[in-house]
Amino acid sequence: MSSKIPPPNPWQTLHSKTVYDNPWIEVSHRDVLTPAGTPGIYGLVHFKNLAIGIVPLDEELHTWLVGQYRYTLGAYSWEIPEGGGPLGTDPLHSAQRELAEETGIIAEQWTPILELHTSNSVTDEYGLAYLAQGLQFGNAQPEETEQLTVRKLPLAEAVDMVMYGQITDALAIAALLKTQLLLDRGQLPNYSSKG
Repeated sequence: MSSKIPPPNPWQTLHSKTVYDNPWIEVSHRDVLTPAGTPGIYGLVHFKNLAIGIVPLDEELHTWLVGQYRYTLGAYSWEIPEGGGPLGTDPLHSAQRELAEETGIIAEQWTPILELHTSNSVTDEYGLAYLAQGLQFGNAQPEETEQLTVRKLPLAEAVDMVMYGQITDALAIAALLKTQLLLDRGQLPNYSSKG
């Protein structure tokens, strides 16, 4: 890992105007000077929540996926339990809420495993993923906009779904592959003798 100081920002914002705003996102049009010093435009999507994802994992290395029809894609999507966490609040509380709402699972142990930007060419959305262990099971209580299918499967099978393009959600891909990598390296909490 390098500790090299990054160069200064070569972009200059000349003018910014909000062109769309709702409780979840704000879209702005920017007049800019590019790194080459030429005039340009930029559209930026600002997210008002953190992206929060959870990989629940039991002692037998099973995890849970959530399936739902994604309006933006016009397609069904398999994902890890995930949702939004309000900026300025503890993201762990948001993760605990999302896992319980979508799957009915309560976890005793929480480990942060990942930070990422979901699509940094057009948005500032920032995501976090947690590993959830010590699982207890109750009833899911999804939001009224969610029609979910919850599926239990081996972690290795979920990773295979990533590898074969059956999971395409960025946060789910990154979190599942990071979990598998930590397991393979013997760095996953409570699983050092497995994998």
